[in-house]
Formats: sequence, structure tokens, C-alpha cells
Amino acid sequence: MRIIQPDKVDLKDTPHKVDVRPLYDHENAQGMLITLKGGESLLPHITPVDVFFFIHRGRGQVRVGDEVEEVFEGMLIESPRDIIHSLINPFDDEFQVMVVKAPRPATPSKIL
Repeated sequence: MRIIQPDKVDLKDTPHKVDVRPLYDHENAQGMLITLKGGESLLPHITPVDVFFFIHRGRGQVRVGDEVEEVFEGMLIESPRDIIHSLINPFDDEFQVMVVKAPRPATPSKIL
């Protein structure tokens, strides 16, 4: 059994310049915990694989394609591959999201 504590995982340096912690990285899937402080967001980007977002804590906004929805703790949002998406925190409290990509991407996401 392998147990991972997110607060003990090193931050990943990404173009988004927010708190991204890689928690799971295997051939069939990749999972990251992203924490956005108030006013922070992920840059709009396109991922070459399917993605889902599980809202772990707080509330924020998720953009998938042309849709932007306010989302809350406990929700799961799907984003198909090759569709623009981003996470936005327009609120004051932390917004924490588990992002899962399946399968693990063989090429990087395209930042827009």
C-alpha cells in the first residue's frame, strides 16, 4: 500500500504558477491536486486526453469549451480531450480540485 500526503508532495512547476501537487502518475492515469487562492486561475489550455475535476474543497468556476459554471465541493466535472478548459477562483476562500487525466498524456497540454 502506498499512502500519499498532499502537503508532503513537492509543488510542480507549471506555466500556471499556482499550487499544483502531482499525487498519482502511472501509465493509465495521472492525478494532481490543485489549490487556487482567491483571484487565481489556471490558464485556459487544451489537454490531449480526457480529464475530470473533483471539487475537493470550496467553490469556484470551471470552464469547459464555451461553458463556465460555478461548482462546489463534492461535484465531479468531465472535460473531453482536445477541448479548452480552465479553473477559476473568483472568491476569497481556497478552491481545491483533484484533476485526473486518463490515460496519462504522452504530449503536453497546449496553453492558450
